[in-house]
Amino acid sequence: MHITVVIPTYNRYEFLRRALYSVLDQSYAASEIIVVDDGSTDNTASIKEEFPQVKYIYQNNAGVSRARNLGIVNAVHEWIAFLDSDDTWQRDKLKEQVNFHLQNPTILMSFTDEKWIRDDKEVKIPKKFKKYGGEIFEKSLSYCNIAPSSTLIQKNLLDEVGFFDESLEVCEDYDLWLRIAMNYTIGLVDKKLITKYAGHNDQLSFKYWGMDRFRVLALEKLLSTCDNAQQVALIKKEAQKKYTLLLKGAQKYDKILEIKNYEKKIESFQ
Repeated sequence: MHITVVIPTYNRYEFLRRALYSVLDQSYAASEIIVVDDGSTDNTASIKEEFPQVKYIYQNNAGVSRARNLGIVNAVHEWIAFLDSDDTWQRDKLKEQVNFHLQNPTILMSFTDEKWIRDDKEVKIPKKFKKYGGEIFEKSLSYCNIAPSSTLIQKNLLDEVGFFDESLEVCEDYDLWLRIAMNYTIGLVDKKLITKYAGHNDQLSFKYWGMDRFRVLALEKLLSTCDNAQQVALIKKEAQKKYTLLLKGAQKYDKILEIKNYEKKIESFQ
């Protein structure tokens, strides 16, 4: 299997170097490594000289989704592995996933378990982020339990279901994984093969409050394309649940316009 690694980055030069070294140290070598620089103003461009084997692509700042999508378009191989520039891979990450797909040739996407590090110490992952493989659509509706850095995906699958939604500032991965899980089996390699580092200020998950504001947009979009009655019912149930939580938050802070909007949304999903 020939694999292209796509790494989006923005002003994370030191983290990016760490991520690249973890790719280059893989026991199963990637055939291509693409770094998409999303308009960095730090030393990121210097990786062209430091890592001459890496294909460096620059774009004006447009967000992580466009950066990943640009990497996909430029990938020359049939399999794509994503890696966020503040994460790292364990040495056998690609090897384990390649073995999985060789044994399960009909599965076009897999992901792995992960470990979280904060202040140089491993932290316990909440139970709600437990990993599941197989038919995981229903289990994926509440939260995004698939880290982009853990995925390995056949490019043809992305051509079919679409790329990352560039209109979503965050939760773009939640959106894409649901679109895939709606019709495809997703394999799990149940080993902690990536490391996610928490605590730095530019993490998107910390930058935005009320992530459900973005998840409901993904759910509504999913409803417009879903023709499976059982899945439609599940999507509506989850959307109603999330809008109810958003309504409580709006009521707490007397946000009148948001209250009215969320009340209408809840009614529409009943």
